[in-house]
Formats: sequence, C-alpha cells, structure tokens
Amino acid sequence: MMRAAYALAWLAITPLVLVRLVWRARRQRGYLKRVGERFGRYGAIEPAPRIWVHAVSVGETRAAVPVIEALVARYPGHRILLTHMTPTGRATGEALLGDRVERAWLPYDMGFAVRRFVRAFRPAFGVILETEIWPRLLEECHEAAIPVVLANARLSRRSARRYARVAGLTGWALANLAGIAAQTPTDAERFAAIGAHSVAVTGNVKFDLAVPEEARRLGRELRALFGAQRSIWVAGSTRAGEAALLLEAFAADPPPPEVLLVIVPRHPQRFDEVAALALSRGFSTARRTQGRPVDPSVRVLVGDSMGEMLAYYEAADVVIMGGSLLAFGGQNLIEACALGRPVIVGPHTYNFEEASESAIAAGAALRVGGAREALGAARALAADPGRARAMGERSRAFVEAHRGAVARLMDWLDATLAARGGGDSR
Repeated sequence: MMRAAYALAWLAITPLVLVRLVWRARRQRGYLKRVGERFGRYGAIEPAPRIWVHAVSVGETRAAVPVIEALVARYPGHRILLTHMTPTGRATGEALLGDRVERAWLPYDMGFAVRRFVRAFRPAFGVILETEIWPRLLEECHEAAIPVVLANARLSRRSARRYARVAGLTGWALANLAGIAAQTPTDAERFAAIGAHSVAVTGNVKFDLAVPEEARRLGRELRALFGAQRSIWVAGSTRAGEAALLLEAFAADPPPPEVLLVIVPRHPQRFDEVAALALSRGFSTARRTQGRPVDPSVRVLVGDSMGEMLAYYEAADVVIMGGSLLAFGGQNLIEACALGRPVIVGPHTYNFEEASESAIAAGAALRVGGAREALGAARALAADPGRARAMGERSRAFVEAHRGAVARLMDWLDATLAARGGGDSR
C-alpha cells in the first residue's frame, strides 16, 4: 500500500513539478537543460565500473570534493558519477572538479525513472551526501544489489520531527540503506530514533577541506580590487531577505567610509535583486563581475559570481555567515574558519548546529541576534585588529582539530561494503 500510495502521489504532482521547473528556469536556465535525465532518460552510457556520489546542491557538492578525491585514490579503476538536483550544485561541481567526474541529474523518485538510472549506470555502490532520502531510488538500488550509504549525514531536530510524522515512508527508505555515517553523536541518535540501522559517527568531512592555491590567489586579487587598505566585511551565502536587513542596518548606522560591505547571495537569481536593493538604499554599488578596481566611494559590492566563495573569504577581514540571520539554518562556516577569518553567526544555525556551537566555544566565532548586531560585531572587530587576528588564529586551530573525517569515512565504507558482501572492489 505504501508503494502504491507513493507512486500515485508522484503521478498526481508531476504536472506541478514540471510547472515548477519552468518557473525556476525563468531565472536559472539550467533547470531546463537535459530535462529527460530527470525522468531517467540518458544518452548512450559507456559500460565501466562506477561509483555514484550524489550531492543535491552547492553545500553538498563542496563537501563531496574531499570524499571524491579519497574515492579516486582508493578505487582507481572506477569512474565517479556525480549527480545533482540543482543547476547551482552542478555549476559548483564543474568549477571544483572539472572533467574529473561524469555528471547527470538524479531522476525524480518515480519507479520507471529510477530504474532507468540504475540500469544505465549500474554503479558498484552509491554515496549520498548529507540527508537525501528517496524511497524508490533506494529500493531499486537495493533490489539491484547496489549498496547505498548516507555519508556526512546530518539531521536537525526540525528534520527529525518531519521524518517522524511520516514514519512508514521514512522506515521504507531507511531499510534500504546499507548504512549511515553521521557527522555527530547527536545526528546519529536522531537517525536511530527515526528507525535507521547501522549508524556510525565519522565526523564532518567539511573540516577536511583543502583550500586550493588558486582560491587563495584569486582572493588576493579580489582584495587588491576591493581596496587593500579597506576593511572588507563579507556576508557570505546570504538567503532571501537577509541582504535587505543588512543594508537597512548599514544605512541606519553607517560604518567608517573605509568599510566595504560585500554581499554574496547564495543563489544567482538574486544577484540583480541585491544590486538593485543596494542602489535603492542610496549606496554607491559595484559588482564583482565588473572586474575592475572598486572606487573608494563604493560602499557595497555584490558578489555576483559562482564558485568563488573561498576567494571572497580569503579577501575578507570579517565574515558574516549567511542563512543564519533569518530562519534558514545557516551556511557552512568551516570554509571561512579554514581561511583563518573571524566569523559572525546569527541566531539560526540548526543546519550546522554542532560546528557552530564548537566554533563559538573555541573562540573562532561570535553569535549575534540579527543583522544590526552582526554589523556591530564586525565594527568592533575592525576597531580591534589584535582581537580579530586572535579570532582568526583560533578559527584555523578549530578546523585543524577536527580534521580526519574523510579517512574515518573511507575505513567505515570499506567495512560496510565488506559486511554487505561487496568485499574490496578496488
């Protein structure tokens, strides 16, 4: 009954899904590229041993990079198939991994579509990053004897409650996972509470980020363009409504003229919106893609580029973490910490709960109540360079202390595959 009801639900919502694709493509044309793949229609696929890694969007794709590099080293005879659900995730994968991986859209979770996916690629095993749980996909993989694991898995209190409300559907999906490698003991406990089995704690692979020298070089170039002597405050990966709050606070109590507020929206469809908002507030505004030195009169710069978040952080004196000023759960503060930047987070960090609390406890980050307080904290750090440097040093130390999750994940994966009868497929 559960399978039938789920299939009927997908049948009913498919027209709405297509409408939503077209609607979202108004701002991101990538949603209409290779639409057939979203229904399991792939071109000619060359037979080859493959490992499938799924990263739904930008954050998961960045987290996938060290995992993919470790998989390539451990399984040199296999190709890596990287799947996404969003154009921004796919663009991030292209920027970070180039042609080192194959790419495809993950199909919608309809029986015929996921069967086509499984038959087309026949991966040796699958690694799904963080919290993507699709019942039909996992069932088809299980029936085809393809072990699939959830890696770097996290489960917020809010998400755990949602999964618990549909216990039958959740149990069906979890039963077909080969195992779950959770980020923290709290995540593991929440997964177990909703019916997961074979749950281990391997840590957060985002701490194993290796900052590419290219990103550091680009960051230095951005710093020179922005103004080497200016105080650069980067609000990274901001979500809808946050830029407005920051600009309102920036206008209400303007910092000294040497301060440049750099707002980097998480989604490219908001680049123009944020630039227009800054101009409407009366700020002289520039954009990253203009690619020229920023005039000293410019107070706000819009980071309207993709795949350069590490470079923006390298160019920053202070980082304000987007997604945390409003109830979006926060974005990844580990990247800014890895670059030795003092970090300011708002009240909403439930998607990075453990990392945020640990960073605050380590003196690498400050928590504030909202946008106005965030700019106040940035002003205080700018006025006290010694304190800012000390926070930056603690940020680097915080990341170093938590490295090693990828190695633990690889060891756990070997043991999990062996227990499922896969042995060493290298």
